Amino acid sequence: MIKTQKQFIIFLGTLFILILCIGMSIVYGYTETSWKTALESFVNPDQSTEHLVLQTIRLPRALIAAVVGASLAISGVLMQTLTKNPLASPGIFGINAGGGFMVVVAVTMFGVTDLQTFTWLSFFGAGIAAFGVYAISAAGNNGLTPMKLTLAGAAITAMFSSFTQGLLVLDESALEQVLFWLAGSVQGRKLEILTGVFPYILTGWIGALILAGKMNILAMGEDVAKGLGLKTNLIKFLALLIVVLLAGGSVAIAGPIGFIGIVIPHLARKLIGVDHKWLIPYAGLLGAVLLLTADIAARYIIMPQEVPVGVMTAVIGAPFFVYVARKGF
Repeated sequence: MIKTQKQFIIFLGTLFILILCIGMSIVYGYTETSWKTALESFVNPDQSTEHLVLQTIRLPRALIAAVVGASLAISGVLMQTLTKNPLASPGIFGINAGGGFMVVVAVTMFGVTDLQTFTWLSFFGAGIAAFGVYAISAAGNNGLTPMKLTLAGAAITAMFSSFTQGLLVLDESALEQVLFWLAGSVQGRKLEILTGVFPYILTGWIGALILAGKMNILAMGEDVAKGLGLKTNLIKFLALLIVVLLAGGSVAIAGPIGFIGIVIPHLARKLIGVDHKWLIPYAGLLGAVLLLTADIAARYIIMPQEVPVGVMTAVIGAPFFVYVARKGF
C-alpha cells in the first residue's frame, strides 16, 4: 500500500511538471510573450501578433511535442521488454529508417514537398519496415526470439538507411528539402498533422495499457511466460503493432527523434518500478516532459534560428547511451 501511494504521488508530481512544461512551451520563444498574454489569448483572444503566435504556432507545437515524446517513451518500454535489450528503442525495428526512406523517395522521385503528405508516407514506410522485421523474425523453428527481433531490426534499418543515403547522393537538392525533417523537429507542424495521426496514437496508448499485465509476465522470460499459459507470439505481435502505431505515428509527425525511447524507460524504472501498469503511463509523462524541455532549449541555442529538437535529444541521450552500454542500468 505504501509503495502504491508513493508511485501515485510521483505520478501526480510528474503530471504537474508536464503541465508546467506545456505552459512554458507556449509562453517562451523568439516572440516575447508572458503568462498573462498566453492566458488572455485563450480567454479573450484578439488579432494581435502575440495571440496569433500563441494559438497557431506555440500551442500546436507544445501539444505535438508532448504527444510525440510520450509515444516514443512508451514504445521504448515495449521494445526493451520485447527484445530483452536495455539499449533497444523504436529505431531498432527500422521504424525511423522506413519512414525516412519513404519521404526521401517521395521527394526525389515524385517531387512531393507537402508536409501533410510526408506524414502519411512516413507512417506507411514505418509500417512496412516494422512488419518486415516481424516476418523475418517469425521465420524458422524458434519463432519470435529477442535475438532474432534485434538482428532483423538491425538488418532492416541498415537496408533502408543505405537506400536513403543513396537517393540523397543522387539528388542533392532533395537533401535540402528533407534534412530538417530527417533531423527530427516539431517546428512548423500544424495541429491538423497531429489530429490526423492522433487516433492511431491514442489506440496505441490504450493498447499499451491493456497489454501492461501481459508485458509483466513476458518480462519474466519466454519459458516462464509460456508455462503460465501466455500466448507469447500473439502478445509480441500485438506489442509490435502498438510500437508501429506509436513510434510510426511519432516519426510521421516530427521525423526521427532519437534517444527518448532509450533513456526514458530506464529513468522510469528507477523512479517507479518495473510494473508495466505504472511504468507505461509514467514513461509517457517523462517522455513528454523531456521532449518539451529539449524543444524549449532548442529555441535559445542559436536564436533567432532554431536547432532541430532531434539534435537536442541526441545531446542529452548520447552520454546516457554510452553509460548504459558500459555499466548497465
